Amino acid sequence: MLHAVRMLSLDNAFQDEDVEEFVGRVRRFLNLTEDEVITFTAEDKIDGLSCSLRYEDGVLRLAATRGDGQVGENVTANVAHIPDIPQRLAGAAPTVFEVRGEVYMEKQAFTALNSGLIEAARALAEAKGEAFDPAAARQFATPRNAAAGSLRQKDPAVTAARPLRFLAHGWGEASEVPAGSQFDTMQRIAAWGFKVSPDLVRCASLDDMLQQYRSIGARRPGLPYDIDGVVYKVDRLDWQGRLGWIGKAPRWGLAHKFPAERAETVLEAIDIQVGRTGKLTPVGRLKPVLVGGVTVTNVTLHNRDEISRLGLREGDRIVLQRAGDVIPQVVENLTREEPRAAYAFPEHCPVCGSEAVAEEGEVDVRCTGGLVCTAQQFERLRHFASRAALDIEGLGEKTIAEFMDLGWLAKGPGDVFRLRQHRDELVGRPGWQDKSVDSLLAAIEAKRRPDAARLLFGLGIRHVGAVTARDLLKRFQTLPALRAAAEAAAQSSPERGGGPAKLVEGQVPADATSQPSEEPPAPLPHPADGPPPPLGEDPRAALLSIEGVGPVVVEALGDFFHEAHNREVWDDLLSEVDPPDYVVETKASAVSGKTVVFTGKLETMSRDEAKAQAERLGARAAGTVSAQTDLVVAGPGAGSKLKKAAELGIEVIDEAEWARIVAEAG
Repeated sequence: MLHAVRMLSLDNAFQDEDVEEFVGRVRRFLNLTEDEVITFTAEDKIDGLSCSLRYEDGVLRLAATRGDGQVGENVTANVAHIPDIPQRLAGAAPTVFEVRGEVYMEKQAFTALNSGLIEAARALAEAKGEAFDPAAARQFATPRNAAAGSLRQKDPAVTAARPLRFLAHGWGEASEVPAGSQFDTMQRIAAWGFKVSPDLVRCASLDDMLQQYRSIGARRPGLPYDIDGVVYKVDRLDWQGRLGWIGKAPRWGLAHKFPAERAETVLEAIDIQVGRTGKLTPVGRLKPVLVGGVTVTNVTLHNRDEISRLGLREGDRIVLQRAGDVIPQVVENLTREEPRAAYAFPEHCPVCGSEAVAEEGEVDVRCTGGLVCTAQQFERLRHFASRAALDIEGLGEKTIAEFMDLGWLAKGPGDVFRLRQHRDELVGRPGWQDKSVDSLLAAIEAKRRPDAARLLFGLGIRHVGAVTARDLLKRFQTLPALRAAAEAAAQSSPERGGGPAKLVEGQVPADATSQPSEEPPAPLPHPADGPPPPLGEDPRAALLSIEGVGPVVVEALGDFFHEAHNREVWDDLLSEVDPPDYVVETKASAVSGKTVVFTGKLETMSRDEAKAQAERLGARAAGTVSAQTDLVVAGPGAGSKLKKAAELGIEVIDEAEWARIVAEAG
């Protein structure tokens, strides 16, 4: 939903001098003399999820999260179960008044919730006769995460079962403000039935503000909820109005953050983890240390550049802090001057042995093993079967993990279509009966002739998202034709030492693993199930001529087919499926020929379904807003794209208006 009054964030201060400068800025902006008193309010900054509650004639009508400050998520049904939020205001109230504050979870309730989740996981494991690992049980990392996850549940009953609280700290749209100051208005909000901070006070000087900051900081460990600072606001509302805001932050408010807690420990080992996209992430294994009430044993080291910047090696003594009191990070290496060899970041994937490289201009090193790297295989198979790709009903994370453990999905996605060979073995396993097995196999068989663009997207080739996959297939129509162009383009790429190349009838480029040569590539038999691009066309130019496809995508395709095992997995998959030529049937509509961007959360359809609708209406669904964009469809949580659209004067509509356009097209 669109906020009638933006939900602003606050600028941060970390030093006393920052607060002094804030007070000085307010004085200078209002042109006040040095002896004129400016009263501020000060209160603890609770660490929760911002929420706006709209009351009309004293009755709660709408609740929304902050989102990007302009568009938030509708959580009206969920907040009805939070006891601190009254459904009707006590006493007389303005016609319209939006109360704003934080949804949070108290520390004790958070601990109890996690304990309950562990016990539930234990009971489930025992019922299945499986070993129970408490560390593997689903838990929330922080009370803030628990509050956010609980408030945004699709099922309000889940929210109702979670011990959420609400603390008011301000307001949004109001037909009438009941007082002339921040402090007095908050007292009126409290009289309507809301809880406000017991530490909300007025301060008549900088010294008073800093004294309250230190007082709250000293009592911080004993508070029932997490806080991460103190908020100062100019008390007089007429002065707030004159000060206004700059960017997304008001000039009249400031968040004075507490310093991150630090501790010393030993970096005992550096392990390399490989993610779904092949990214090699170094993780530091630490001698356990208590930081901010949490025992920290691991810390992400981000990438090889960060390791080099800090001069980290196994055995170093380091200083650790929890950034934002949540994420552990290394801030200093106390032993970097010791004469020991530097850490050698791996040049090959530690799991599959494939080359590990960083693309030009990027700091992340990635495994090129792709579809055969077992570290990536689970996530890639999950992606392959997901709704956005092949949408195989019943083949979810748990099932994929089970089949991988059994060795039935060892080769790649082509194995999915050979699962019928294991039918008899599967029947009778825990959770599997004839009906459930046959339903899964039927769902798989139904995808033997998949949409070519979905199949391409499902392979998880870097930089080839759902929109790019459709754009590529609209140009080449078949997967073999696309592959031929990609391989030829890679061979002629300047990055691979090649020159301009053209495809001729009956020819595909030489194997990408061969060394560049001054001689033209020897003709190879073209795959029988698809033609090359048109006779004599420069394949690289053909790829780059596609709107939305640039050198990064062309190189990503080349890198994919450069690896022999990727080509083997590709061929194996296409031996099991028969995607028809990709042809998009369009119909005349109000958006025909236009470029449409979807942003924010769509509530009645997936993003992929919306993009497919745009294509059927003769429009192009793009991923970024630019001067070439004609229309932006914005849902809750729309952020920078919505701002960019406003700057460029691009028309913005909501999901309901988009649905009307689709319906009118028939």
